[in-house]
Amino acid sequence: MNSLSLYVHWPFCRSKCPYCDFASRVMPGSLDEELWAQAYLRALEDQAAKFKDRPLRSIYFGGGTPSLMAPSFLARLLDKITALWPLRDNCEITLEANPASSARDVFESFKLAGINRLSLGVQSLDDRVLSFLGRAHDAKTALEALDAAAQIFPRYSFDLIYGYAGHSLPDWRAQLRQALALKPPHLSLYQLTVEPDTVFGKRQAKGEKLTVDDEQAAYLYEITQDLTEAFGLPSYEVSNHAKPWQESRHNLTYWHYDDYLGIGPGAHGRLKQDDDWLAYENEKKPELWLSLLDGPSKGVSHSELLPAVTAQKEALMMGLRLRRGINKGAWERKFAHPVKETLAKEKIESLIAQGLWEENTTHIRLSAAGRQRLNAVLHYLLFAP
Repeated sequence: MNSLSLYVHWPFCRSKCPYCDFASRVMPGSLDEELWAQAYLRALEDQAAKFKDRPLRSIYFGGGTPSLMAPSFLARLLDKITALWPLRDNCEITLEANPASSARDVFESFKLAGINRLSLGVQSLDDRVLSFLGRAHDAKTALEALDAAAQIFPRYSFDLIYGYAGHSLPDWRAQLRQALALKPPHLSLYQLTVEPDTVFGKRQAKGEKLTVDDEQAAYLYEITQDLTEAFGLPSYEVSNHAKPWQESRHNLTYWHYDDYLGIGPGAHGRLKQDDDWLAYENEKKPELWLSLLDGPSKGVSHSELLPAVTAQKEALMMGLRLRRGINKGAWERKFAHPVKETLAKEKIESLIAQGLWEENTTHIRLSAAGRQRLNAVLHYLLFAP
């Protein structure tokens, strides 16, 4: 039976970062841990009642800041998950965490609870930039947490953000070299994007410049690709870089458009149902999600069956983010026709002529230049007349 992935969303943070548009909120001063534990355990049981026989290839605790969970709380959830679903032998179990002064002891506790991969939200190794991004830690704490992660977890990753206003090429080159010198197995490197419903979005709407211009962004992206390649950490997705076999197996589920379940406030799920795809989203507001769990919706605020044509567009948008692109055989098994039948022949020919599209016997993909222009290429390919 085909395996699937499980995403568990913890919506609480110590503070809300000004660039964040995720389903997260500041954690209340007193959180009824037992109430929340029972809610998550019940939500897991509800999903397992429908999909219990399929083995899990990956489990991902995201947020918010799931490292704010007590290790005992997390252990209870993992015990329930392993009781409800079979796990594949190499099941990847990731926890998102923020750097903290007590990182080593906390990381050890999470490893004992069952976590085998850590994703650290570092965002910068520059105190000035960390302050601008609203982060609670400083660079010293981040480096100490990274050292602890490297000693405790064979598989770990950390995030950095670049492309904020005033970000110079020498600054990014120096910081990226510093990060790569730590020899991480995986790095996620994101250009700062300002979303409308965030603190940064409101500031930008008032005329404040928060990001670099497009030309500078392109130069920063090129530096990113060149340096990561030189240090043996090439991109396997537009913003993600890894040593061989250190790619995020959970995120590959999304990019390959494979099946996954979502548990917790704001979590999404996608599952193939005959010739359609079940797409659902849990209620984002934590208290409302709690109140809906006992009702017929089981905490789900929206659910629909996506027609195949919609699913194919989503799969193209995800798969073309990957350096390897989309496997033709896997696509045909999933959608029952060749991938190129989904695309306009003249558009592909135009992208080939511009050096943005590549194809071999097994895959279609965007070239390096195409991935650098990903959003524009996807719009042209999927939405332009």
